Amino acid sequence: MAEEEGSATEAVALRHKFQDLISELKRSSESTLDASNSFCQDFCQVLMHHGCQWRPDEDPLPLLEMYTVAIMCCAEASPFLSPECEHVTDVLEKLSWSCLNLLLSFSEQIPGALWEEFQSSVKMAHGILQAHGNSQLHNLLTLAEENGVWSNATLCSLLSSDIINVQKVHEFLSREGPELLHMRIKHLMKQKHMEKAARLAKTCAEFPEFGGKKNFKPIYLVCLCEIKPQEELMQEIKEVDCKEALDMICNLESEEEEKGALGLCTAFFKRQLLCGDAYCAW
Repeated sequence: MAEEEGSATEAVALRHKFQDLISELKRSSESTLDASNSFCQDFCQVLMHHGCQWRPDEDPLPLLEMYTVAIMCCAEASPFLSPECEHVTDVLEKLSWSCLNLLLSFSEQIPGALWEEFQSSVKMAHGILQAHGNSQLHNLLTLAEENGVWSNATLCSLLSSDIINVQKVHEFLSREGPELLHMRIKHLMKQKHMEKAARLAKTCAEFPEFGGKKNFKPIYLVCLCEIKPQEELMQEIKEVDCKEALDMICNLESEEEEKGALGLCTAFFKRQLLCGDAYCAW
């Protein structure tokens, strides 16, 4: 109870700080561009100072409250921010990305009142920001339209390998988009849910609308390297051309996915040795 009261008090204090920043932005004597730069800098400092008080692995709820308040602050400030200020786009993108990562980390259902506040705030903020040419909250809006982060019926069926209508799957994938789905898969892998990650990555890789975006196929193969015995793994990768495999490995390395790149490299090299094929073995 004391922790909840402390969190609520901090959220109120944070709102006041953000309101002060918006007031300063409105009455600034600087050019709109300079005032926007100052606002973004001060906004980030306030957010970092507040966020350092909480540990997401112990209690992520106060951080979700923080992001909800911060998102509304950006929306309220947007009419007074210069469209030429690159920092505005950067702040919104990083705020959205950080909030998405936090949400995907929730292992339990978010309390109803907090989730409803988040939903209404994101929907309102997205509408305001979009009116001023900013669409960075799109992925957050997609989550906010659900009853929970991992509660979508189609997603649950995909992860549990249930038989599911193909049209429903395609509708779900189109609605979520490659970026959000990529983040979901990465989170599942981080939590060692490799079979679920493999199912979702395979589904995304086979979805024509994505057209190879976000390297879903190599991610799927990386998952297989973790969960399949050697014979089954060799069977799965036998149709993949080695030049394509090299491209996958290089792309993983460029994204600093060294472990995944090494796993794929080992798997394909074993396949070449077992087949007695020197093609691309170098």
